[in-house]
Amino acid sequence: MSPQDTAGEAPQPPAATAAGTSAENPWPLSRLAENLKAHIERAPATWIEGQLIEVNIRGGHAFATMRDLEVEYSLPLTVWSSVLRRLQDRPEIGSRVVAQVKPSFFLKTGRLSMNVSDLRPVGLGDLLARLERLRRQLGEEGLFDPSRKLPLPFLPRRIGLITGQHSDAEKDVLRNATLRWPAVDFAVRHSAVQGPRCVPEVLAALEELDADPSVDVIVIARGGGALEDLLGFSDERLVRAVAAARTPVVSAIGHEADRPLLDDVADLRASTPTDAAKRIVPEVAEERARIAEGRRLARRALELQLARAASDLQTLRSRPVLADPDGMVRVRAEEVVRLRERAHLATRNRVSRAADEITHLAARVRSLSPQLTLDRGYSVLQRADGAVIRTPDDAPVGTELTARLATGRLAVLSQGPAEQDSTNTKEDA
Repeated sequence: MSPQDTAGEAPQPPAATAAGTSAENPWPLSRLAENLKAHIERAPATWIEGQLIEVNIRGGHAFATMRDLEVEYSLPLTVWSSVLRRLQDRPEIGSRVVAQVKPSFFLKTGRLSMNVSDLRPVGLGDLLARLERLRRQLGEEGLFDPSRKLPLPFLPRRIGLITGQHSDAEKDVLRNATLRWPAVDFAVRHSAVQGPRCVPEVLAALEELDADPSVDVIVIARGGGALEDLLGFSDERLVRAVAAARTPVVSAIGHEADRPLLDDVADLRASTPTDAAKRIVPEVAEERARIAEGRRLARRALELQLARAASDLQTLRSRPVLADPDGMVRVRAEEVVRLRERAHLATRNRVSRAADEITHLAARVRSLSPQLTLDRGYSVLQRADGAVIRTPDDAPVGTELTARLATGRLAVLSQGPAEQDSTNTKEDA
């Protein structure tokens, strides 16, 4: 008995909307299914891209499952025979396709399906064209600019390696790097290297290793494969993450001919995983040889420097000043003796000339001396007051005078001038 048939109650009208339903007034399942069908089938036709992971052809129709290329999402597809007849090749498992779909809801089974009105395989040319468009776009943004690339350390302390678990790429990198530098240290992170899990797992490993301060360089390695297998390493999210990484990144994807976008943005592109191992660590034998050669060159340079210094020292020791140091002193002593003799001779000559000058000056002084005049017979008359008589008028008659002679004095009495010419008298007086 339905809730509407409860005794004593009138039947309730069905709810107008799903939100108006209740346990006492539910919708019939058919009404919900019909509403879902009407709502879903109002969606417009849409072009989608993915990979076919299941294909079953029955009665001329194909029932397939398409999976997203990056995440684990899938949808069932129904490809009617009219669409199949337009295709050159039947769809196969693993094919990458684009399809124009419109959702459809089957009322009897409650199953959602996508009715395919057009199906086109994505060929190699289409993939390459898409990659080239993305390559140009990222290049115009400057993500491939060489000035942005980080230099690799000469000898990294620790190397981060992102690769598939138990893959040949992992073995090649580890083996060749260890052969070149036995003390090399790796931090290995395993991830999917193709398929929808490739990009998110590689991104997570890259983020973890880039945040580790002990990791000096990160290598992303994978062996060769078809273009479709390497598409994850051309994903725009991965390319931008590598461009933003603070740790240098080495791309070692596939073989020499493979060229994913990761090669363009990485700080170093290695042609193969083996080549990456050779380029991230030095060869220990080569470095030892370089060290030995450097030591030899340093020793040779030191020996040449010492030889030049010894030769210069020998040259200095052979010079007269060092061969006979007393010789310079003797030469200077002889020069001092000569200079001293010259000084003594000059002094004696100067003293002799000065003595002669003094003798001459003394003779001149004597010749002008009043005493010498007295010695020749002259005398000097003086009054009692000491005044010298110069004219007869200075000594009137009867004046007592003193005559100063060469030796001694005489007292005389003035008697006046003699009977002579007045001029002579004055001169004789």
